[in-house]
Amino acid sequence: MASVEECREALTTLSRRLTEMSPQDRASYFGNRSMSCHVTDLGVTFVTRFTDAGAEPVTEAKPDDPPADIRLTANSDDVISLSATPANIARMWLSGRVKVQASMRDLLALRKLL
Repeated sequence: MASVEECREALTTLSRRLTEMSPQDRASYFGNRSMSCHVTDLGVTFVTRFTDAGAEPVTEAKPDDPPADIRLTANSDDVISLSATPANIARMWLSGRVKVQASMRDLLALRKLL
């Protein structure tokens, strides 16, 4: 089982992929969208927001935070695995290791991020 800090770092790595996109693509796909990741075995939820400028820092969600536009759910080991090999998200999703709740538009945009 990975630690809270290891999961935060893994999610930060994933969100940094956004900065590799051109500013036009970033604005087109992720302009002002939020993403959360609930880590089931640690009982913690992390959040970040994508803006035209990139991704905000990954922080722990507060109880009164509104639901994110893109919501991931996974255990800590799968969060670490997803960060190491993000292309495996489809395989992890199909096997039930990662759950994704998002609009169709956000799912397509998420594919660009990962």
